Amino acid sequence: MAPNRLAATISTSSPSALEAEVSVPPALLPISVLPLLFVSYRSPPSLPRPLEALVARKCVLRGCVPKKLLVYSSKYSHEFEESNGFGWKYEIEPKHDWSTLMANKNAELQRLTGIYKNILKNANVTLIEGRGKIVDPHTVDVDGKIYSARHILISVGGRPFIPEIPGSEYAIDSDAALDLPSKPEKIAIVGGGYIALEFAGIFNGLKSEVHVFIRQKKVLRGFDEEIRDFVAEQMSLRGIEFHTEEPPQAIIKAADGSLSLKTNKGTVEGFSHIMFATGRRPNTTNLGLETVGVKMDKNGAIEVDEYSRTSVPPFGQLEMLQIGAIPSAVFSQPPIGQVGLTEEQAIKAYGDIDIFTADFRPLKATLSGLPDRVFMKLIVCAKTDKVLGLHMCGEDAPEIVQGFAVAVKAGLKKADFDATVGIHPTAAEELVTMRTPTRKVRADLRSEGTTDHEVKATAGSTLKKLLVKNLPVKRLSEPLDADNNSTVD
Repeated sequence: MAPNRLAATISTSSPSALEAEVSVPPALLPISVLPLLFVSYRSPPSLPRPLEALVARKCVLRGCVPKKLLVYSSKYSHEFEESNGFGWKYEIEPKHDWSTLMANKNAELQRLTGIYKNILKNANVTLIEGRGKIVDPHTVDVDGKIYSARHILISVGGRPFIPEIPGSEYAIDSDAALDLPSKPEKIAIVGGGYIALEFAGIFNGLKSEVHVFIRQKKVLRGFDEEIRDFVAEQMSLRGIEFHTEEPPQAIIKAADGSLSLKTNKGTVEGFSHIMFATGRRPNTTNLGLETVGVKMDKNGAIEVDEYSRTSVPPFGQLEMLQIGAIPSAVFSQPPIGQVGLTEEQAIKAYGDIDIFTADFRPLKATLSGLPDRVFMKLIVCAKTDKVLGLHMCGEDAPEIVQGFAVAVKAGLKKADFDATVGIHPTAAEELVTMRTPTRKVRADLRSEGTTDHEVKATAGSTLKKLLVKNLPVKRLSEPLDADNNSTVD
């Protein structure tokens, strides 16, 4: 029989206030005999929540699930527009009701919360509400009551970070954006990461005027460069205005309640909302980790070894232990799916790589008349033929990449992709019908005779010149022909 466990969840709404839920089988007190104490943080909610809502924690209440529901809602405006080319006509313009969306979203979150509560109930877990703090390597104090355990597992969450600039008190974060009482009419989103792009797509789809301010030249730092360029271009075509290299300096509130955002390049006025999506900070303040010697970095993140152990043996941190080829998605519009290495990472790790790309107009867009396109990319090791990375931006990218992630994780070769029959007509078949490399990158300049041009890539501390051999490649574009098997015959 599996041993019983003590579970404690410590959450915070401010650096000085800790609210804890402690789960303990009452019949097994004293709990010092229990092998595990689980401590985790929940990001502070923008609105008060009952205790039962805390059970589902961050992802269900303040992350993936409500965000994805809002993405679904926002996509309909684009689909209404697409439908015109397929013969659909509307006597009146479809209207969106924000209150209906919020009510149905909250009802679904409560349903999911009930499922989590039942899981705890079936496991004979009792919830105890209180304020908690770690006392020593084996003890947590909850409102003066002591709970002990052999080990403590720390699963720290984070809270949205808003820079301290004049007027920052008028800004909202991603938590608040999920519970707004009304839809923004004009919103500024500060940040160039995936959260910023996802909310930009949501509010743009719901017919808000959306401006995105980023301090760099491009969005999505750390993503493949071609994906970064492609998604920004596609989002711009849908009406989102990007302000690059334009960090915020101040927020000014006018007498009529509207907001202005001052940047290094000027001031943009008339915003109903200004949202910051500028990263997160670990929720480790006043948890008691310093007093027991757990090392943290300057931002409060807990330092762990390769086995997720902290500097104090009884404490562990819950982290993803899967190594390599971890798929991920950005639910922007259009969405992104990726698995494996970016081109830049592959050059650094392997040197010699072959790049296969496809940039095409999908079948649906041929009748809708909209400028929607799809971009796909395979990164292959030139020496072993192993597929090192797979990237896609376009409709259904996360769903498609989830399936291909199995192949990349398994270490399949480009020849295995080539030997796979594509399902026609789909966009996904393009990933198994790319035959000719778009370009070849070689670390050894002597490996290719004449160079077409050179690119520079950073490898460690050395700046290497890498040969890029441009090869003829067919661009999949309209008018469509028989070779563009992702669209029409």
